[in-house]
Amino acid sequence: MRTAFLGIFVAAVLSACGSKADGVVQPEATPVRVRPATTGPATPAIQTNGTLATKDEMRLSFKTPGLIRSIYVQAGETVRAGQKLAEIELTEINSQVEQARELAEKAQRDLERGERLYDDQVVSLEQLQDLRTQAALQQAQLRTARFNRGYSVIEAPRDGVVLRKLAEERELVPAGQPVLIVGARDRGYVVRAALSDREIVQLKLGDPAEVRMDAYPGRSLPGTLVEIASAADEKTGLFTIEVHIDTTPVQLASGLVAKLNLYPASSRANLLTYVPIGAVVEGEGDRASVFVVDGEIAKRRAVRVAFIAPDEVALAEGLEPGERVVTDGALYLEDGERISVVRDASKVVGSLEIGTG
Repeated sequence: MRTAFLGIFVAAVLSACGSKADGVVQPEATPVRVRPATTGPATPAIQTNGTLATKDEMRLSFKTPGLIRSIYVQAGETVRAGQKLAEIELTEINSQVEQARELAEKAQRDLERGERLYDDQVVSLEQLQDLRTQAALQQAQLRTARFNRGYSVIEAPRDGVVLRKLAEERELVPAGQPVLIVGARDRGYVVRAALSDREIVQLKLGDPAEVRMDAYPGRSLPGTLVEIASAADEKTGLFTIEVHIDTTPVQLASGLVAKLNLYPASSRANLLTYVPIGAVVEGEGDRASVFVVDGEIAKRRAVRVAFIAPDEVALAEGLEPGERVVTDGALYLEDGERISVVRDASKVVGSLEIGTG
């Protein structure tokens, strides 16, 4: 019995060894995430920071000096065209209008009397012409006084929002000093920035732009370059630009800091292949490698780097758009290694959360 049992055990071991020798044990596939290579401009985008503002900012003031009687709005308040925003004390202005009216009426009476005297040949034609001139001058003074009274009240020229309130009630303000700054919303928002001469010569009106703001992380808004200064600022030596935001799906406010990516027309004439930064491994100079997905295998491929963008790497050669490359987990792969594509980043090899789900 003992001899028979030993024979069965030896046969089982030999059978197991034979099965391992005949078949190849497949290693477990490495979980990774992949992305297709895309196309992009052949030169890096021009990057700068700017400030968000409404396209039209109106600095509203009184035409005449005076004491502010009332300001009816606050900063941030929405206003409608024609709405009364502020006014100064009108006592002095009304007195000026009344004085001008009385003088104009007196000059008209003098002219009518002079006309009758001229018909009776009591006064000369020269004297009559002087009376006509005096009447015309007094009428002009009356129109001026009434015009000034009309601009002693600030009204909203268009629909918009009050951006800043620069004075308070009972303050004495000179003529032309801004009291309120109102931004017109009908023409949208722009980002104002400044560029060097080396950057400005690459741009043309109509070039596309991308706008990002810390207030809305992870979101980007499309924009268009609409203004380029023809002369540099005397103090900074920089050229100011304006980028109009094409769509505003989020709530915007003047003064927000914006990050601009500008794409010159010359850079869009030729295209390069773009991959995420995480896909590039073993970089040295302009040489690097990526892992290209070939079925269930990751194959290392040498590429040449053109430049590095904020979130991507532009490749001059070695990869075609549309080819899938390993992003998360690329640093842990070997050439020819089996992979399995996953969606959850926590399942990727090298993740701190791997194996927890």
